[in-house]
Amino acid sequence: MNEHDKRAMGQYLRAVNYLTAAQIFLQDNFEMTRHIVSDDVKPRLLGHWGSGPGINFAYAHLSYFAKKHDQDMLFVLGPGHGFPALQANLFLEGTLATFGGPDKDLAGVQQLCRQFSWPYGFPSHSNPETPGVILEGGELGYSLSTSYGAVMDNPDLWVACLVGDGEAETGPTAGAWHLNKLINPKKDGVVLPILHLNGYKISAPTIFGRMSDYELMSLFSGYGYEPRIVDTTKKHVDENEEMAEALEWAKNVVEKIRSHDKDTESPRMPMIIMRTLKGWTGVKKLGDEKIEGNCLSHQVVLMDAKTDETQLDLLNKWLHGYKFDKLFTAKEGFGDFLERILPDNMNKRLGMSKYARGGKPVYKPLVLPQIEQIAEDANVPGTMGSSSMRRTGLYLQEVFRLNAEHKNFRLMSPDETYSNKLDDVFKAVSRSWQWPIHEWDKDLARDGRVMEMLSEHNMQGLMQGYVLTGRHAMFASYEAFLQIISSMVDQYAKFLTQSRGVEWRGTIPSLNYIVTSSGWRQDHNGFSHQNPGFLDDVLRRQSNFSDVYFPPDGNTTLAALEKMLTSTRQINVLVAGKTVEPRWLTVDKARHQIEHGLMTWDFASDENPHIVLAAAGDYPTKETMAAIDLIKQEWPLVNVRCVNVSSLTTLGFGTLANTANQKTFEEHFTADKPVIFNFHGYPQTIKSILFNYAHDSTRFDVRGYMEIGSTTTPFDMHVRNETSRYHLVMAAFDQLGHDGVLPYEEAQHIIAKYQAKIDENTEYIKQFGVDRPEIDAWTWPAR
Repeated sequence: MNEHDKRAMGQYLRAVNYLTAAQIFLQDNFEMTRHIVSDDVKPRLLGHWGSGPGINFAYAHLSYFAKKHDQDMLFVLGPGHGFPALQANLFLEGTLATFGGPDKDLAGVQQLCRQFSWPYGFPSHSNPETPGVILEGGELGYSLSTSYGAVMDNPDLWVACLVGDGEAETGPTAGAWHLNKLINPKKDGVVLPILHLNGYKISAPTIFGRMSDYELMSLFSGYGYEPRIVDTTKKHVDENEEMAEALEWAKNVVEKIRSHDKDTESPRMPMIIMRTLKGWTGVKKLGDEKIEGNCLSHQVVLMDAKTDETQLDLLNKWLHGYKFDKLFTAKEGFGDFLERILPDNMNKRLGMSKYARGGKPVYKPLVLPQIEQIAEDANVPGTMGSSSMRRTGLYLQEVFRLNAEHKNFRLMSPDETYSNKLDDVFKAVSRSWQWPIHEWDKDLARDGRVMEMLSEHNMQGLMQGYVLTGRHAMFASYEAFLQIISSMVDQYAKFLTQSRGVEWRGTIPSLNYIVTSSGWRQDHNGFSHQNPGFLDDVLRRQSNFSDVYFPPDGNTTLAALEKMLTSTRQINVLVAGKTVEPRWLTVDKARHQIEHGLMTWDFASDENPHIVLAAAGDYPTKETMAAIDLIKQEWPLVNVRCVNVSSLTTLGFGTLANTANQKTFEEHFTADKPVIFNFHGYPQTIKSILFNYAHDSTRFDVRGYMEIGSTTTPFDMHVRNETSRYHLVMAAFDQLGHDGVLPYEEAQHIIAKYQAKIDENTEYIKQFGVDRPEIDAWTWPAR
């Protein structure tokens, strides 16, 4: 960095630090041409100052680096509360103006500062209305995994990820450092982690901030990085020279790794550990309290500046110290120092990255296989078939093959691809692995496309980074453990909600989940593995972009996958089992049911029903179908209707495109007949949806998982939760007896019979450890 550029860097940093502070404090006197008075200070001071100067220092040098090397670079800010700093940089580089925000003139400075943390103005944290943002960073821990997701299959892209030292204490970040072992440095892009150590959280020191240089170097070397420390707190150090040299060094490390003909085993990619003072360049002391270099600079450092003369005086000395009037005038604007720091090509400026906007050219629809080629013959309903997950594995295998050239599809799984019966994908691709591979290892390769790490947080982060940069992904996991990422999904849902109103955000694929190994077949692992709560978290979203699919068989699972992978800007969840179960629907009928979300199964229904039996989920469906068979055997004159629900949304039964209205609801469930609903998840989920439809909800008997489980048999799981075929038969005849469809005494006799069957099976499993043979041997009778 020559002397002219060093001077320009100093001017840039003065300007951006001033704008960062001015956003928090000022509602007037933005040019700083006079003394700040009380009326110039906002009536309500909101925002975070402490991490801002360090963010500005990193951003300025990354911009200079991108300019020098014409490098595509995306900036991911971990601590989203540092937004005033990020926005100040986006303002200076002209990105805000490009997307309809404030221009780099006096009116723009006024808008930038006055509207920050202001009602109907700019929020206090990073948000999807901000160009270049793919992470809000309100909930800390996900910046590094999101960054690694963004660089997958983007070899020309660098992502500079600024990880705060508070964020670095989170569990997800602790795991994310190991994602370097899954990312190919030649076929993927480069993540440059910048661990920002300003030493303090809100009110206490950070762990990393108090570690010695030796401890830090040892730790990150052990993680497999090539770390370098830039310490701006040392005396007699030219911090700008240090940072510029560190970025050049990082580039050389990357180029050396990439220059090898073969993939490098355990490539040690660069990272920077950047020490700065918290609140750097701000107020040094307030009374006897240390501010700069202490936790007290975290948020607003002079809360009473509007009313306290001492604090107002400190604010004057602080903001006038940047000499902003020498850097900007209403007539001339900003000086040419901006051009010496920022890339000449506007599209190379960090906030302008095409990768952060979705749409063309980063988004391409997937080429999908015809599900008819993978489906099984279901012309005779009830024919035993393969598992839904086996069908899914075959389908995804073809998705990988058909999109091999585009390289825009990945599968995420926390060490469960084999366990979830999805291993047919390994006939097309392997797991990505950059560390040593032994001769006995299976399905590992340097260019693998299945991302496995036993961290749901980091699989979610990878998927978010991959999808928000325009590519497609599927996340498969045990049902019980997706609850771990519920808060991350909440944050992503907020991002989707806001981004829908942002014109310049282009098309992105949906987030897609495969929820399997459900509680109904976690009889072997027991109670800890039984939890359908993730479904409720997804369905609580009120922005109408969540579809939860409950395909009853393998063919319907294929139809759901097809719909999920063609959808955009949604959150899709597929809930299906991995055991061998009956086939119920042909491909045409499966597509019809997935499109509408529910269907009356004519092959199992009578005209003018006395009672409706409904189900959602493959295992509850099987028990419901067995119950219908038994009801007809016991009392052939009973008219039964079978309704199968394969999709729920925040709006109700059906899909987002075809949510059932009241008329459709009554066409399936009738207007007044009793309904027994057997549900995959918690009964309250269906009960809350019924509130939208049922004038008389008392006619609905909703059954589902009641948080009763253990290590037991599959059928006993249904018995314990009263979702078994025998419980459904008993409930049906209890209702039919009261309604006079058959004599009450006859109904009670049948109820007693099936209670005895339940008791017999309970005693049987205690003795033999498996369910009675007739339970597993049941098949739907051809009618």
